[in-house]
Amino acid sequence: MPEYHQAVYVISVAAELAGVHPQTLRIYERKGLVDPGRTSGGSRRYSEADIAQLRRIQELTNEGLNLAGVKRVLELEAVVAELQARNQRLAAEASERVDEVHRQYRRDLVPLNQAVVRYSDRPRR
Repeated sequence: MPEYHQAVYVISVAAELAGVHPQTLRIYERKGLVDPGRTSGGSRRYSEADIAQLRRIQELTNEGLNLAGVKRVLELEAVVAELQARNQRLAAEASERVDEVHRQYRRDLVPLNQAVVRYSDRPRR
């Protein structure tokens, strides 16, 4: 199986995998919904990621969205994914900082038997 973002599928195969006509893929590209790779000769090549995107477009159009609505939904989904990834990074960073503070607390602790001198154990003058 090819790498997820490696553009390997010609337009006819991509259209079949996505369940649409090749002309529909050209329309999607013109509308900015998909951006396939190109060979040196200019032929379109689609990746697994492109196929997944095409299937998502089909889901949205089947639900009644027009292509402008689909484009906006895809843009918003990309923003949500970016914010979720950022949130995960920040949560991991915060957790690391909390752990470091906790480790610092442990270094500052002195065992009780070293910190307390009982009155009866004090030397007399």
